[in-house]
Amino acid sequence: MNVLSFPALKAYFEKHAAAKSYLLDWYYTTKRANWNNVNEMRLDFPTAEMVVDNKVVFNIKANDFRLVAIVLFRAKRVQVIWIGTHADYSKIHIKDL
Repeated sequence: MNVLSFPALKAYFEKHAAAKSYLLDWYYTTKRANWNNVNEMRLDFPTAEMVVDNKVVFNIKANDFRLVAIVLFRAKRVQVIWIGTHADYSKIHIKDL
C-alpha cells in the first residue's frame, strides 16, 4: 500500500515517544501490504474497524493509541488523518475528519 502520511506519524511519535515503535510497525506493515479488501487488511490488523467513508480505525499499542486513516483498496492508498490517545479518540467525530 502507498502510505501517504509518514510526516504525520513522525510528528506524532516525536511528541509521544511511547508510540514510536508501534507506529513504525504499523507503517511498515501497511507499506508492505497489498490489501484488496477489509478481510485482507484484518489479517494484518485483526482489530481494525472500517467505520464510515473508507475511514478505518486502527488500535495502536494495545489500544493506548488510535490511528484513523482513509484506506482506498483499489487505489492501494492509505492516508492517515488522525492519531491520538484512546481518551482523545472518544472526543472526536470520525465523520467530521
